[in-house]
Formats: sequence, C-alpha cells, structure tokens
Amino acid sequence: MRRMSSTFLDSLDTPAPLVDLDRVERNLQRVAAYAREHGLRWRPHTKTHKTAELGAMQVAAGASGVTVATVLEAEVMASVSDDVLLAYPPVGARKLARLMALPSRVRLTVALDSLEVLEGLARAARDAGRTVGVLVEVDLGMRRVGLRTPEDAVALARSAASTSGVVFRGLTFYAGHIRVPQAELPAVMQAQSDAVATFVDALKSAGLPPEVVSGGSTPTLWQSHAVKGLTEIRPGLNVLNDRNAAVIGACDWTECAYSVLATVVSTAVPGQVVIDAGGKALVKEEGLAPGYGVLLDRPEVVVKNLSEEHGLLDVSGTTWRPRIGDRVRVVPNHVCVSVPQHPRLHVVRGDTHVATWEVAAR
Repeated sequence: MRRMSSTFLDSLDTPAPLVDLDRVERNLQRVAAYAREHGLRWRPHTKTHKTAELGAMQVAAGASGVTVATVLEAEVMASVSDDVLLAYPPVGARKLARLMALPSRVRLTVALDSLEVLEGLARAARDAGRTVGVLVEVDLGMRRVGLRTPEDAVALARSAASTSGVVFRGLTFYAGHIRVPQAELPAVMQAQSDAVATFVDALKSAGLPPEVVSGGSTPTLWQSHAVKGLTEIRPGLNVLNDRNAAVIGACDWTECAYSVLATVVSTAVPGQVVIDAGGKALVKEEGLAPGYGVLLDRPEVVVKNLSEEHGLLDVSGTTWRPRIGDRVRVVPNHVCVSVPQHPRLHVVRGDTHVATWEVAAR
C-alpha cells in the first residue's frame, strides 16, 4: 500500500469515510442510462448515503424522485427533491406530524401493508390539508413486510382508493432476499415477474390498475427490465457500491466508490495487521464472502475480524507487509450500515480532497 501524497488525507484523523467522486459520477451515469434504455423511472433509495449532496446528484443525473426509509431522511431529501417515497410504514402521531410538515411542494407517497397504517396516514393528511399517495406493499419472498396474496392487496388498495386524504397509486415490493451471481438472475427474475403479474392482474380485474409498480434493488438492478409491468426501480447502494455487490457481480470492483481510511497500528502478530477501523467504523456484518471487508487496492487482503476499534487484516497469503503508520482504505461488506456510523463523508478525486458532506439524515 503506497503512502498517499495528499496533505489533506495524510492529515485526516482515522477512521475516516472517503467517497470517490469520479466513481460516483460514473455509477450515476450508468444507472441513468439503463433506466432510460428500458423506460423505467429511477427513484434511488437514499438510505445508503443519507446525504443531501448525493441525493441532489442523483436527481441531477435523472432520478425522478427519491426513496427514503425514515422521517428524518424524508426531511433531509425534501431539500433536494419534490417527489419523495417513504418506503416504510409510518406509525405514531409524532412521525405522522413530521411527515405532514414537509413542504407542500413535495409529492409524498407512502408504502404500507395494513389498514391501521392507512387510516392513521389518511387522518393525518386530512388534518394537514394535503393528499398523500399510497403504494400497497406486497411480499415476493423476503418475509419482512408486505401482503402475501393478491386478494389482500386488492382489499387494501380498494380501501386506499375510497379513503379521503390519500390516493391509491400502485404497488411496491422489495426482493432484498435475492442476492445471487448475475448469471443466475434471469431465472430468478422470471419468477419475480410472474409473481408481480398475479398482483397486477388482480388489481386490474378489480378496477384498480396500478399507475406505479415500484421495485428493485442493487443485486437485481441490471435485470429489472425482465419484470413485466415494472415502472420504477429503487436501487440504493449502487451509487457507492460495496464488497457484497462486487462479489455477486452487481458492480465491477472499479465501481466501489466508498472506503474507510484507516491507519496501521500494530504488526506484532505474524500474518496479521491491525488497523484503527473496527466495528464502530465498518460494522461487523457478515457478507457474501468470508470476513468483513477488503482493502480497496489489495482486495486479496481480507478484514478477518473486527472488535469495537480494531480491524484485523489477514496478510498470511500475501507478501505485503505495511509499516505502523501506513494508511489503508477498506471497502466494507455493506456500505449502507457503515456510512451512518460517521458524521461526515470526505469526498475525493483520486487522493485530492474536493468536499466534505454532512451525513445529515443519520
């Protein structure tokens, strides 16, 4: 690992999250081109970065709106987009009041899967004098949220269509359980397409044709067009990418735009190097390959274990032997859980600092 020439990077306290702006721009261009080619609206999920500046870049690159998972994310992203989808059922008077306080110019849509949430949302919308869109969430196999039968989806859609304060806009789903190599995706996506069709056909038969059919994820992104009837994609982490995405081929290694800068603090144990980025910087989440991350420019060097402030690099299979004080950049397994561990992102082109962005929705 070479020493970085940038005075700024050399002066950073570590661990410090870095965003490669050149790679981000290429990632945005690629997904925008894909969406245009296949006639899909692109509504990226901002839970990955929780950063207004990255949300603004996505909108400028062609996103039709943004997706959020929390009320705070909605508040932050309302500053860069006037079309916001809350892909999480809002429960509780305080959350609903904050949602209704979003600027009136914001076209707000909420994904939900129950009459209880629908009724609470509708009351809040009526009280605030606004109309909120509703997407009925269906479950295509993740077994987390979502209705599992077309009959239940039709019943909830009918309630949304007949309730004042809300308007039924369509269906949403998230198949986050699908994380397979890209070569295996066509068969999986055909099954997903068939499942979506059963819900869409049921709604059409009930006189409730969905204007929006919203789905997608980064692992399935590049085969989204195979889902018949899909109108909108919501990839999140592809703006930054991570080790998991690279392992399954959802991105090339050169498209990983996020890394955590760390300092070597110990080489005392043979075959091991210790860095000052532990679980509180990288997050100890198992991925699709052994370990908890790898080095950006030496992907054969794996973070084999993490404690709170220590990261253990396995160097037993390489001749690379860093010195104490050397800097390394780690690509974590899952970028979405690493980013919010940090208050700000340091944005670079190569090794040159160009901006620092607050992770405002963390």
